[in-house]
Amino acid sequence: MGILSDSKAAESVPVTAAHTAAKATLITRIQPSRGWGDVRLGEVWSYRELLFFLMWRDLKVKYKQTVLGASWAVIQPFVTMIVFTFVFGRLARLSSDGLPYPLFYYAALVPWTLFSGALGAAANSLVGSSNLIKKIYFPRLIIPVASAAATLIEFGLSLLILFAMMVFYGFTPSIHALWLIPALTLLSFVTAVGFGLWLSAMNVRFRDIRYIVPFLTQIWLFLTPVIYPTSSIEDPTVRALFSLNPMAGVVEGFRWALLGSGEPPNQAVIVSAVAAVVILITGVVFFRRMERTFADVV
Repeated sequence: MGILSDSKAAESVPVTAAHTAAKATLITRIQPSRGWGDVRLGEVWSYRELLFFLMWRDLKVKYKQTVLGASWAVIQPFVTMIVFTFVFGRLARLSSDGLPYPLFYYAALVPWTLFSGALGAAANSLVGSSNLIKKIYFPRLIIPVASAAATLIEFGLSLLILFAMMVFYGFTPSIHALWLIPALTLLSFVTAVGFGLWLSAMNVRFRDIRYIVPFLTQIWLFLTPVIYPTSSIEDPTVRALFSLNPMAGVVEGFRWALLGSGEPPNQAVIVSAVAAVVILITGVVFFRRMERTFADVV
């Protein structure tokens, strides 16, 4: 019996050690970010499946128990286009660079609706996911990005309506639209995400942000050439300042690539792209810096 017991004891030692080593490999150490440069973007990529799940969740929640469903993504810019055509086109007689008013406004409203919708969704995303943030760990950066990305589906539907309107009015997009429209769409999305990261992080601590965002979006609309063309701005200094608005290059680029309106907005797009990248980088850094306090405050 003693020999048997000793042999069993001897066998149990390596098994226990191997088991302990295996358990040690499964340990995930969660540490707060350190410094302003610790953004850990690779961690976000490892949770990409959660990103797609949250996108789908936001779409389902947004259109749950609605009669028209995703049709609202098309109805909103289309009705806005009708109002703009009547008020600013027929009554105010603002310039449309020789384009039909419905096309002039709708071509600008498609990227603008993507931007405003993604910005609003990202800004309020953390507060809306407070229960999820408190329960489990995952990169919080995924939440505003997923909320903003969900609006890309709505953008695609609106873009199809724009193509149908172009066929109706007899417009053919230029060859530049094949690469420029995807690039401008990305630019609009990056701008919305960059500002959304700033606003979502601040919204956790200051709930006034949810009231500021709609007001900010309305002001931004009038500072973007949606209602009027850039050609109506004669002062070169003012036009240069307008180029600092990332959405100015996006809107003008959409009109030029799809409708041939105005001159190629090369300078405006370049300036807008640089501004959007700066906004995104600073937004990511600020968001990751504030991330450590989300679970405690939200």
